[in-house]
Amino acid sequence: MNLRGHSISRAERLALLARWILGGIFVYMGLVKAAHPVDFLKLLRQYEIIESHLVLNSIAIALPWFEVFCGLLLLAGIAVRGSALILLLMLIPFSLIVLHRALAIREASAIAFCAIRFDCGCGAGEVNICHKLLENSLLILLAALLFAFRCDRWCLRPRL
Repeated sequence: MNLRGHSISRAERLALLARWILGGIFVYMGLVKAAHPVDFLKLLRQYEIIESHLVLNSIAIALPWFEVFCGLLLLAGIAVRGSALILLLMLIPFSLIVLHRALAIREASAIAFCAIRFDCGCGAGEVNICHKLLENSLLILLAALLFAFRCDRWCLRPRL
């Protein structure tokens, strides 16, 4: 029961928890990257995906603050489905890029896949690849749940 005497459904609790977890993680990780933009830029260069220095520098400066912004929107309950969709559109390609780099490391060093550790640029420092892919899968699941199921309770402005 809440303060008004209305029962809180399990789905509403799950949606609130998903918003707080996903939003909190993106705010934290974005702030870590924003605090060290040169280090983040160096990590982005290791992926060798973008050759333009201007584009790479722009991504290194803007992406962390965009992650913080999306995380804050989720924490506040503003444009929840749109924010979740944007995070899905970031998480899926980022996860595939990290997987591709891990496979390249495995091929070059001939070590077991789950023994691979490197700084993927997510803001958490050096990570174990199997743990990182599991973590990203769970974040993708949370974002997908927020996108698929509309739950407006405890949102400042769910539909923007």
